[in-house]
Amino acid sequence: MSRMCSTYARKEVVMKTVTPTELRSNIYNLLDEILNSGVPIEINKGGRLLRIVPVIKTNKLQNLVSRPNVIKGNPDDLVNISWEKEINLDLH
Repeated sequence: MSRMCSTYARKEVVMKTVTPTELRSNIYNLLDEILNSGVPIEINKGGRLLRIVPVIKTNKLQNLVSRPNVIKGNPDDLVNISWEKEINLDLH
């Protein structure tokens, strides 16, 4: 069985679900699969789910998506914006 899950990178991946019996009989291959693919595996034990998740340090900046048309106008104009007239920071 497999399910969709959101990973830390916010990409949809198919996550495999196995029974404890399948895990026991194939644990080394499943662990290698998790480490090689980075995709967690769920274990369904009596209707309750456990998850084996690889601990991977990733560069979160690699998850950024280029959006070249977000800023309309000259981006340099954003540097000099003054919000002093727009907000009141007097908290007393």
